[in-house]
Amino acid sequence: MDCDAFYAAVEKRDNPSLADKPLIIGGNSDRGVVSTACYIARTYGVHSAMPMVQARKLCPHAVILKPDMERYRIASRAVRNLMDALTPLVEPLSLDEAFLDLTGTEALHGLSPAEQLARLASDVEKTIGISLSVGLSHNKFLAKIASDLKKPRGFSIIGKAETLDFLARQKVSLIWGVGKAMCDRLHNDGITHIGQLQQMEEADLLRRYSSFGGKLWRLARGIDDRQIVTGTAPKSVSAETTFEHDIADYETLEIHLWKQCERLSKALKKKDLAAGTVTLKLKTAQHRQITRSRALFSPSQLADRLFEMGQALLKPECRDQIPYRLLGITGTNFTPAQMGDTPDFLQPEKDRHAKAERTMDQINARFGTQMVKKGRSV
Repeated sequence: MDCDAFYAAVEKRDNPSLADKPLIIGGNSDRGVVSTACYIARTYGVHSAMPMVQARKLCPHAVILKPDMERYRIASRAVRNLMDALTPLVEPLSLDEAFLDLTGTEALHGLSPAEQLARLASDVEKTIGISLSVGLSHNKFLAKIASDLKKPRGFSIIGKAETLDFLARQKVSLIWGVGKAMCDRLHNDGITHIGQLQQMEEADLLRRYSSFGGKLWRLARGIDDRQIVTGTAPKSVSAETTFEHDIADYETLEIHLWKQCERLSKALKKKDLAAGTVTLKLKTAQHRQITRSRALFSPSQLADRLFEMGQALLKPECRDQIPYRLLGITGTNFTPAQMGDTPDFLQPEKDRHAKAERTMDQINARFGTQMVKKGRSV
């Protein structure tokens, strides 16, 4: 279930005078970005994450409002209550999107899953005043694709029998984790559509694209075994340590940073998440707190990639030899793990490190958590 242009829909519901106007939600400064745009504004080319300066040029007559997160949370909670009435297996992805597992609910409600979802969409629009788009299929990957096929007020179903034929016609960019760099790589190899991936052996894809090749092979065939994870998705995951004695030396702080990145990586893997942003936290001997954040090239759950970003944030803070009593590392802006850690073809050694880390994870999962360690962990 995916609410249509959610922030803008709530604003138009609460202010009917905006109904027929192009509406953009986001920061209105020169450095602001678009959080969402209503479908009228989208006809002018405005879209989420676009710089607000560009959005104003494309649609100069648009109404621009700052986000009112409290009102959006209230509306989201109302939608969630209706979802919970259908099934206890609800996995929220954000305020405006969630997965529902309707297995076994047909006998409970006397309706097929499709009928239940159609009624839910109708109830949300009647009682809450916003519209939904629905995607129904046999796993998360395909349900998400289905929900995006016909927006707004869309309702699409991808059945098991039609999965391969449906995917074969789609462009490779539809696959989770295939961003611009990966898409360009596939195109350079002559692969433009998912049907071409379906015709390739898994071993060939692994050879070409390392561990990501296995993901391509599975998703090209509509294989996604992830289960619904109930509860509220975490906004952040952190790991930190307080030192017995203050530390000013970069090399020593770097050792502690690696240990915290390992802890953060382990927590993210357990939650099946990849962090899009890394934040370094430091506290001086005088208890002054310093935080530095930076977005990753691709969301990651791998300790090596988290550590690399942590190093870049830590080095400038050690130039003046300031003694620190606490160091922490935090991941935020999550995506499902399957959408993260895309290959970096400009730096293939990073992919070798990623493959080695996943191999270590498999060995430790089988034989014990301390069976294999990286050199810097010893």
